[in-house]
Amino acid sequence: MTLAPDDCTTMAALRDQIDRVDVALLDLLAERARYIDRAIVLKARDGLPARTTDRVADVITKVRAGAMQRGLDPDQAQRLWTDLIEAAIAHEARVLG
Repeated sequence: MTLAPDDCTTMAALRDQIDRVDVALLDLLAERARYIDRAIVLKARDGLPARTTDRVADVITKVRAGAMQRGLDPDQAQRLWTDLIEAAIAHEARVLG
């Protein structure tokens, strides 16, 4: 059952909701990883490098703007996405050689 934050009247209920969100985040990260795996195939086919600096900058710009629109700390969002991006690039580089 999904509860709004203000409807959580106990720490147990609040923790249940955080756990629910964590599962959803893991599902989304797994989906993102599948797209990264597909990017590896396309980059290999097209002779593209693992790191595309313009794309990294574009993603970070979009993440910061999206964070601000949602009332999130854009610096924290940037740190999280930088870690995601760097992990993806490292994975791509390993596979692409």
